[in-house]
Amino acid sequence: MASDLARDLPIEARAEAWLSARLPGSLGVWVLFVVKQLWACLFGLSILAAIILSKAIWQADWPIWRYDALVVFAVAMQGLMLALKLESKHEALVILIFHITGTVMELFKTSAGSWAYPEAGYLKIGMVPLFTGFMYASVGSYMARAIRLFDIRFAPYPPFWTTVLLATAIYVNFYSHHFLPDARVVLFAGTVLLFWRTRVHMRLGGSGEVTIRLPLAALATAFGLWIAENIGTFTGTWLYHGQSPWDRVRLGTMGSWYLLIYVAFVTVTLVYRDMLLREPLVKASRASGPRQDRSPGTAAD
Repeated sequence: MASDLARDLPIEARAEAWLSARLPGSLGVWVLFVVKQLWACLFGLSILAAIILSKAIWQADWPIWRYDALVVFAVAMQGLMLALKLESKHEALVILIFHITGTVMELFKTSAGSWAYPEAGYLKIGMVPLFTGFMYASVGSYMARAIRLFDIRFAPYPPFWTTVLLATAIYVNFYSHHFLPDARVVLFAGTVLLFWRTRVHMRLGGSGEVTIRLPLAALATAFGLWIAENIGTFTGTWLYHGQSPWDRVRLGTMGSWYLLIYVAFVTVTLVYRDMLLREPLVKASRASGPRQDRSPGTAAD
């Protein structure tokens, strides 16, 4: 696992070196930041693109249902990323774990009537098309890839057992709030109390670094997922109870995504435990001597 965190995969290292050589200075650092973010989202963006494209072109008389085609696409994309070494084996493990937990949640939520998948298909478990697990898995994929691509450090990090306890409570509440009082307000407070001091330290090429508090990073990611969810409902791929494709997903749903981010994050730490032991880049560099080549404007504390 340490090797996964220590360096980019070969094709990514070459691409970063090529881009850094042609875009020097602060502008190049931030361009690299955007490119790396999009690259980290590769699996999720590919599934989102497949949802949009398939909705635009699919015909009712085609020999395969659209949902089934999305399953085939997701499996093929996963295999292609591994074959081309665009994804490490440990990132694939994160995807598998989150695929299972996401599918279990989908089975419960659809049976409870929270949302539904209106189209036909053979590759289903109950009312849940199998491609839905990959949509959840794409969140874990993004986190695992971003941690590696940005050489991310988390400091100061709370006691590991408390993070597992919080993530478990969040996951259980997604089920229990159908029968018991919803504890999400308490869980929101728990994420802030536990992680507010934790900063995400990201390498932006060379010695450039940017930091952000973990709850703010989770909120920004949740907003991106809320936008993606609106695309999913706009295409009619899934719909909430009483929702039409033209209705916007209510903003409150972003809170659910915010909480789910912590479940995904802790799931990643179960696979990449050694990343929690690494010092932030600034602290490590101070221990080894002054930094000579720090790019201006690349740190936000």
